Amino acid sequence: MSKWQTAKLGDLLTLRRDRVELLFGTTYKRITVKLSGLGVVLRDEVDGSAIKSEVQFIARAGQFVASKIDARNGSFGLVPPHLDGSVVSGNFLTFDCNPDRLLPKFIEYYANRPTFWEQCSQISEGTTNRVPVRVEQFMELPIQLPPLAEQQRLVARIEGLAAQIHEARTLRHQAAEEAEAFVTSVHDSLSGSRKKKLGDILKLDEDEVPIEITGSYSQVGVKSFGGGLFPKGAVEGTGTTYRTFNRLYDGAFLLSQVKGWEGAVAICPPELAGWFVSPEYRTFRCIPTESRARYLAPLVRTEWFWSKLANATRGVGARRERTRPEQFLNIELPMPDVEKQKYGEVLFAEVGVLKRVQAETAAELDALLPAILDKAFKGEL
Repeated sequence: MSKWQTAKLGDLLTLRRDRVELLFGTTYKRITVKLSGLGVVLRDEVDGSAIKSEVQFIARAGQFVASKIDARNGSFGLVPPHLDGSVVSGNFLTFDCNPDRLLPKFIEYYANRPTFWEQCSQISEGTTNRVPVRVEQFMELPIQLPPLAEQQRLVARIEGLAAQIHEARTLRHQAAEEAEAFVTSVHDSLSGSRKKKLGDILKLDEDEVPIEITGSYSQVGVKSFGGGLFPKGAVEGTGTTYRTFNRLYDGAFLLSQVKGWEGAVAICPPELAGWFVSPEYRTFRCIPTESRARYLAPLVRTEWFWSKLANATRGVGARRERTRPEQFLNIELPMPDVEKQKYGEVLFAEVGVLKRVQAETAAELDALLPAILDKAFKGEL
């Protein structure tokens, strides 16, 4: 790093505010910048009459874009060529890069690191979740800048490693799809023509626990899209307006009334028995003669199962109504008898091992690029 120099962002970036006059009957591409370094994407395409804010600015390909509201959350990126000429609101800052000193891809990678987000957090102000970065101070932020030739070398090296990570993620995703297809195929084969309503194999069974002011309640959440259960922080009795929580038990079938339609369902494992969820999560117990929790556990994490819940819930997207127990229990689907479910559990166990390995691999892959960027900007790559 002997040839690296300290520079201010304001020496490398020029704020551009090319205002556009919106016209009725003209379609505009609007862009947004995703959090956590996920870049600039198309938000939508709308007629000028549908854009409420009169002040819009043009974004050009190759410009560096920052969200004033979410800079502290990693909302940075470059405008891709196919979004050249899109528009943004005043909540986004668009910058031209100084071509004599800065490679656009270099600043994009530099800005997409938690250490940089923390710097932005320190110069943001506000009393709500909408905390805008102070532009003047943003331009004063220091950056360690190598010569252009070194920037090009680093970008090429990062992109080569990033491509390998992307390929590994693609292979892992394909393996996950194949594992899910195996589960649904086995289930279909074992079920044959036999169908049951969920109310025939499950019963609503909730262990309601009254909230005590002096109590502390370890919470569990449910990820959408088959992500399963995850432990959250404890809630004190004084920190909730609920009068009761539902206590989980081993094998409980957990349904989020709010997000069940998008796969927020799971079977409680032994290690989370005794933890708590809000009354918005409903718990069902397997009827022993009709169903087995360990058989249902991998099944309910499939997209095939979520589609059954989506079809039973009225509304579209965020406007869907809650999935009530009576709706849920009225869903009909193929279901093998208990003896065949026992056989299915043996087959699904192999899938379970694969998914655990995939989860570990996913965590390692997620940690790779931040580690690479950290080394790059320490001059160690």
